Amino acid sequence: MDANATRFFDNAERFTRTVGAELNWTAQTPCSDWTVAEVLDHVIDTQRDFAATHGQPLGERPTGSPAEMWAQHWSAMVHVANDASLMARTYDGWFGPTTIGETLYTFYGFDMLVHAWDLSAPSGAPNVWTTAELEQAEGAMAGFGPALYTEGICAPAIEVPADAPRQVQLLGRLGRVA
Repeated sequence: MDANATRFFDNAERFTRTVGAELNWTAQTPCSDWTVAEVLDHVIDTQRDFAATHGQPLGERPTGSPAEMWAQHWSAMVHVANDASLMARTYDGWFGPTTIGETLYTFYGFDMLVHAWDLSAPSGAPNVWTTAELEQAEGAMAGFGPALYTEGICAPAIEVPADAPRQVQLLGRLGRVA
């Protein structure tokens, strides 16, 4: 498995642990106008849409508790992400020619990392990123450039103290207050 795939699965593991934690699903998140449950819906729906767009429909949308919905969805996504020939398929993405795998691993892995923090933030549960995750987030953000702040992606950056920890600085760049 390549480094991108490993990071994607690592981010999914973190996201799965977060979804399985005791969360207030009706709480407001750092994402304006989204509750914790709506952030989960967003992650599920955007991954399902991406898979379907590339000829990999995942069947009926999962139902049940948040943990059950995520488990059903992730079970289907694992099959997609483990298909090496599908992951190597090229297409014209938002930033030019790319592969399905590169987009899945870079964008959707980043999305799970950030949204795991969004899910846990309202409850005050720690969701501290590792050095590798910080590097992944920084790399993805650099690759997105100004598109990161397009409507529906991230809110404008929030100024944080220059001596703030690295994760707090990244969260500020993502328009989130730590």
